[in-house]
Amino acid sequence: MNTVILSDSGAFSQIIQYPLGKRSSKPRAAGVTMVIDKGLGYEALNDHLEIASSYMDILKLGFGTSCLYPRHILRQKLSLARVYSVHTCPGGTLTEIAITQNVFHKYVERCAKLGFTAMEISDGTIELDADTRLRAIELAKAHMGLVITEVGKKLERTTDMEKFVKQLVADLEAGADYVIVEGRESGENIGIYGSHGEIDEVLFEDFTAMLPPQALSKVMWEAPKKSQQVELIKRFGQSVNLGNIPPSDVIALECLRLGLRSDSLTFTFDNSFKEAKF
Repeated sequence: MNTVILSDSGAFSQIIQYPLGKRSSKPRAAGVTMVIDKGLGYEALNDHLEIASSYMDILKLGFGTSCLYPRHILRQKLSLARVYSVHTCPGGTLTEIAITQNVFHKYVERCAKLGFTAMEISDGTIELDADTRLRAIELAKAHMGLVITEVGKKLERTTDMEKFVKQLVADLEAGADYVIVEGRESGENIGIYGSHGEIDEVLFEDFTAMLPPQALSKVMWEAPKKSQQVELIKRFGQSVNLGNIPPSDVIALECLRLGLRSDSLTFTFDNSFKEAKF
């Protein structure tokens, strides 16, 4: 199949400027959006890609959902995403299961054969020693165009930001392309988020203060809630990498990145507008 190329030819592109500026086109190194797919059918995915693929960089088939599709449907979904230049990866939980069952090598090979183009490596539920994590990254890099790791635990809220940062830096040095800061699909009481999804300022400041400047562009923040997306765009700009975005929110998130929603329009709007000239 041929790759679909979508031009910047929206209905208002010649008369409306994006308040926060245009975004770089795909493939982009920053401002990456990772979308979580928890069971979309082929036609539903096609609808999402047809309208929003320009704003989707990675499609993560969350948890272990890849195991439950009929094989031909899974292949069709992965092939469709490739047509629209969207990377695909199985969730990190499935990677953890493959590692604990001592079949990770076969698992990576099977993923590549099926048509996945990215791999997520995490220990959100299990414990991985440093050597096993390193070898997993190296093996994934040998088979996949994109390797993403994750720091943080799913079942407990870790507050040791120094541990997070050390692991993040080690993963990047091992060859990871991006490192996710765990936020789960709930975005509550985990990672940098408090019990209601608010950013914990103390943990956030500790984390970012210890983070090497060159590593910041490789951090992907899981931010399923709109309030989290707004805050992270406000703090880091439109080129912040965001993950665990529901498919239905991709267009809405892109509007935030461009300043096409009131929440982010205020980042540059100084209320000095005086006179309309038509």
